Amino acid sequence: MTTDVLLERFKTMLLMRRFDETVDRLYAAGKLYGTIHLYIGQEAVGAGICGELVHGDVIASTHRGHGHNVAMGSDPGAMMAELLGRATGLCHGFGGSMHIADQKLGNLGANGIVGGGVPLATGAALSFKIRELPHVAVSFMGDGAPNEGCVHESLNIAAIWNLPIVFVIENNQYGMSAPVKDTYAIERLSERASAYGMPGESVDGQDLFMVADAARRAIARARSGSGPTLLEMVTYRYKGHSRNDPARYRPAGELDAWKARDPIEIVRTRLLQDGVAEARLAEITAEADAAISAAVAFGEAGPFPDPEDVLPKVYA
Repeated sequence: MTTDVLLERFKTMLLMRRFDETVDRLYAAGKLYGTIHLYIGQEAVGAGICGELVHGDVIASTHRGHGHNVAMGSDPGAMMAELLGRATGLCHGFGGSMHIADQKLGNLGANGIVGGGVPLATGAALSFKIRELPHVAVSFMGDGAPNEGCVHESLNIAAIWNLPIVFVIENNQYGMSAPVKDTYAIERLSERASAYGMPGESVDGQDLFMVADAARRAIARARSGSGPTLLEMVTYRYKGHSRNDPARYRPAGELDAWKARDPIEIVRTRLLQDGVAEARLAEITAEADAAISAAVAFGEAGPFPDPEDVLPKVYA
């Protein structure tokens, strides 16, 4: 990874974090409806994997999907407008946080159903194979999703039909409030891959370099026609499951221990070691802050959708 590429990933991760920190504040101020699921702490996964994709590849996201959207290159202003329910949003204000999508850039959409995006990504991979297109699908899921039936069915059929897909489990240690150790009888979730006849790998999801390396190999395998891979990204969410979750179930000191290996700080340290000036990193940080401030201004300036437009968005 060249220094220029790493600087781009650094800015992407900053945008991901600043976006969700700002969304958190907007929700607390009563400007967002429904609920939100923040990606803070997991930035290396989205940036590391999406950064290895090329035009034409697709992802299917999760209810914790703002970061994936940013990593795929979506405009933060259009994203913010969507979360604010404005007609200028990516989905014209009808998708909101849990159903935001940007299909022009390859994001098939977030999904409010646990594991709901996995069959969609598998279908996209099947489409690529039938049409003989050199593209790859990536299916993001949380650590609760592999216990859903549709995920089993998707991995099974992807392996049988040798589909060009990478399944990514973002193991942030908790499915809502349930610790992973209480919902699995295995230590590494990637062990399940062997049951389907595909490679599986558990990766340090805090380290962008390890994430990108694993993603690069899995994506190359899929693109070459060698079939699917299951990647477990071991990471951590700094906030509760959703905005209304104070996360009191976490042991004392656990959050601080994970923050000691913050994914953005790991990249910052590497850049400084590579000779990038602190002033340059401060400049990039200021650019990210300005971009998110502009996104909020754009979002709040947009009109709300016309209720008359509801049915045309539902029925073809």
